[in-house]
Amino acid sequence: MGDDTIYALSSGAPPAAIAVMRVSGRDARAAAAVLAGALPPPRRAGVRTLRGGDGTPLDRALVLVFPGPNSATGEDLVELHLHGGRAVVAAVGAALAAQPKLRQARPGEFTRRALTNGRIDLHQAEGLADLLEAETEDQRRAALAASDGGLGETLARWMRALSDAAAIVEAAIDYDEEADVSGGHADAWRAIVMAVRDEMIGLLAQPTVERLRDGLMVVLAGPPNAGKSSLFNALLGRDAAIVTPIAGTTRDVIEAQVIRAGIPYRLCDTAGLTDATENVVEQIGVERARALSARADVILWLGESGSAPPGAVRVAAKADLALSRNADISVSTHWPESIDRLWQFLAATGREQLAFTSEIALREAQRGAVNDIASALTRSLHHTDPLVSAEELRVARRRLAGLVGLDATEAMLDALFGRFCLGK
Repeated sequence: MGDDTIYALSSGAPPAAIAVMRVSGRDARAAAAVLAGALPPPRRAGVRTLRGGDGTPLDRALVLVFPGPNSATGEDLVELHLHGGRAVVAAVGAALAAQPKLRQARPGEFTRRALTNGRIDLHQAEGLADLLEAETEDQRRAALAASDGGLGETLARWMRALSDAAAIVEAAIDYDEEADVSGGHADAWRAIVMAVRDEMIGLLAQPTVERLRDGLMVVLAGPPNAGKSSLFNALLGRDAAIVTPIAGTTRDVIEAQVIRAGIPYRLCDTAGLTDATENVVEQIGVERARALSARADVILWLGESGSAPPGAVRVAAKADLALSRNADISVSTHWPESIDRLWQFLAATGREQLAFTSEIALREAQRGAVNDIASALTRSLHHTDPLVSAEELRVARRRLAGLVGLDATEAMLDALFGRFCLGK
């Protein structure tokens, strides 16, 4: 892949004031010179007339050259800042495509080359992808921190600290009283491990990247013909679900994503819950409704209070017809203010469950690994036998090394021989 020279429009779709065409690879500078003639010095913008293969002027553009490996992709990179009209972009793209050593980049290929060439790490690449998809302020903050290397730096810092702690323990085991370990305080490793463990626990308390993206799952559940679909439509402000007086109209889960006041929600309308049906399709819908309710952050229960699932919010959905004293909240699709009150309730719940105070967030897979690491660190602190503690630290560092992309043994040896004067 890296032997190819690629090009692509890296800015938004035209028309626009400016369009940025990027060319990256071994032949990037030669390809740009075919269009622009003599290129400006590296990292200095120069105005050039771009010409097609027959010498016809295509555009008056700003040209910048970034030699590898100190470029965004880690290889020679040229940016052509064009006027952003559709015809201009199409003409320059065609002129690049006509060159035999160039091909159009595949989606994400510039970023993949940056990762392959060591310009960014995997966490930064994932953060960049999240940044492009961010729709809320919390999503933007978490993605920006990841794309700037915040998560990678945190993981690397933990790795260095645990390597230092492991070096102290290993020195105490191997050299016993011969070693002047951290000023003679062999238990200094415990303070290091405890600080890292506590920081991990704090990060685990934050919502994950997926949680920030998907938001609060709100499931509307209850018996058939309880008003679930009508309330679903009222919350969305549009007719997303079919509403009829016939019980069992909704037979499958209907989902909709919505963002209100910076909080993302996943609203789910479900089939009416009933045991009295022989319809196979309806039975499947009921099973799906129950499975989804088991995973919900909030269940809005539209049914008899006594049959509400534990923790569900009891909603009187037809309050204009009859008031219910057993409901937690009363709404009516004919009373817009009652729908606003329900949204206010959901917003308070969302702010509580999606509270985001850190500058970085973990993905679900990373969260599992960090949770395992924190558990190993806790076990290491509880043991008085240094051999057992050392083994738990090795387990923690190996798992963390997988996230960081380092060799756990080499990191520990660097810390051991770099910080301790053992006279051996």
